[in-house]
Amino acid sequence: MSARNVRVAGHFGEVMQGRIGPGGPVALITLPCPVLGVTARLLPGAGLTLSKASAGIMPKARAVKLLAGLGISLTGQVDFSAEMPPGGGAGVSTAALVALARLAGWQGDPLALARTCVAVEGASDPLMLPAPMQLLWASRRAEVLETLSPPPLMEVIGGFYGPPRRTDPGDTDFPDIADLIPLWRAACAAGDLAAVAELASRSAQRRLAQTKAQSDPTLSLAADLGALGHVIAHTGAARGLIFAPGAVPARARAALQAAGLRGVVQFLAGGRV
Repeated sequence: MSARNVRVAGHFGEVMQGRIGPGGPVALITLPCPVLGVTARLLPGAGLTLSKASAGIMPKARAVKLLAGLGISLTGQVDFSAEMPPGGGAGVSTAALVALARLAGWQGDPLALARTCVAVEGASDPLMLPAPMQLLWASRRAEVLETLSPPPLMEVIGGFYGPPRRTDPGDTDFPDIADLIPLWRAACAAGDLAAVAELASRSAQRRLAQTKAQSDPTLSLAADLGALGHVIAHTGAARGLIFAPGAVPARARAALQAAGLRGVVQFLAGGRV
């Protein structure tokens, strides 16, 4: 058996995340990030083993549970490598599960895979689904609450700020964003990037205020660099600024690094898939 690889792109926080009304589900609209991903590489071997380097990305017990839940098997040594830090809010755990499933030949219903991911780790980003940025996604239920119009094309530059923070699937204490969803729906339908960016900023600021992240530099960086808005990982360290395509200032990367952001990346998101 020759080695083979599967890469799954992650995300860069969420443009929106919170409760949908009092007692409602935790829901999100993810920000796909094509430049950050997880690669699963299969090497020859007896049984199923994971390389030592993979321990921080996926424990073997989680891999076994996923494959069993999907009714598939895999033989060989799996080596995971991630282009983003675990706990960064960029989808390492979900991307790794999806990569493992595809490495094992899974070609079934993406929602079935999402439900299995939730059964394995309690929450899931919609990285296994097409056009994930068009979904209002109940991350603890693996459920599409609404299919939305695509947001207009945007350019994002960002990095990771502060310590890693892994998702606790039992934590449902998020701000209510039910009032923002109709506004998002209208802004996307109108192709209004300024309104989309402003709504992402409002969701981010509600979460930062809730977590008392008083030293977070994202808002001041957005003002200094003339960004249309900003985005965060509502659980995790990812922080980003939203610009119109081609409008990221030349000094932005240096400004983010000077403010303490690590692993700065720049990418396009949104638009019609």
